[in-house]
Amino acid sequence: MVIGRDLGAVVGALLIIATGWSVLATLVVPRRIRSWLPRVVAIAVDATFHFVADHFDSYEPRDRILAAQAPIQLILQIVAWLAAFEVGFALLMWPFVDTAGLLGALEQAGSSLCTLGYLAPKSSAPEALDDLAALVGLCTVALQIGYLPTLYAAFNRREALVTMLDSRAGVPSWGPELLARTHYGLGTGVSAVSELPDLFDEWERWSADVSESHTTYLSLVNFRSPRPLSSWVTAQLAVLDAAALYLSLLPDAPGAISARLCLRAGFTCLVNIARARRFAVPDEADPSNGIALPYEEFVDAINRLAKVDFPLERSNEDAWLDLVDTPSR
Repeated sequence: MVIGRDLGAVVGALLIIATGWSVLATLVVPRRIRSWLPRVVAIAVDATFHFVADHFDSYEPRDRILAAQAPIQLILQIVAWLAAFEVGFALLMWPFVDTAGLLGALEQAGSSLCTLGYLAPKSSAPEALDDLAALVGLCTVALQIGYLPTLYAAFNRREALVTMLDSRAGVPSWGPELLARTHYGLGTGVSAVSELPDLFDEWERWSADVSESHTTYLSLVNFRSPRPLSSWVTAQLAVLDAAALYLSLLPDAPGAISARLCLRAGFTCLVNIARARRFAVPDEADPSNGIALPYEEFVDAINRLAKVDFPLERSNEDAWLDLVDTPSR
């Protein structure tokens, strides 16, 4: 029995170290480091929420359910850390609480970890472990509290441009609609196509910001936009579609470099986030594989632009070949 307690203490120490590294890697280190406990929580929460959401046919209730996924994940993440710490400290205290046993050690660890202090240690060794457990619990909660403003600041930066795009590209956002409304001047009759390079520059910076924040704090990916039909992924794809159409339809248009950089930044952003979520994606798009966009939908987009007399400097066929040949520029 003594050997079992000593072995349990070793396992507890290792569990405390592993959990502590998980907390630091997730909340402190400013880069993406794979951490086992948050990943387990994320997989379990994602599977549960999608299981419930899949029972609804319409989009609105599915969106309302999935909107709670990210906050619940953050709550369960800190619960999982504290539970792992409690088990670890209980195993570490087990050899010093002979009469109380493992259940008594769990109670002692919970009293210290939550800084409630309703159980007093009966020897000097548990006193030191109690102090350490209290410090670990306090630091974990404090780091999580400090983590939330960082998350929501990144969320607000992301959503600001997405909200602005609603009036420019409709809801849900559509790339051809962005070009059409910009040329139409939102009813003013004055074309603002010359301002598109500035918009592409802005979205290039947006892609860089989202790529950095959403790969470092992966839970941001599951934070849904406040409006049901608005989505940061849809918004980015709309801007990328607009940039691709801008280059394909206006080969001599000013600011082509801005459109190309916007495409590259957007492509890199989505690839980085996909890899952070462990999806297998290629380094570069292969034009020989084609694209998922049907030619008929491309023609629909051209027809939408033609309705507002958007300057079409290429035929549909030539523009289509250019769009398919270099999808990521």
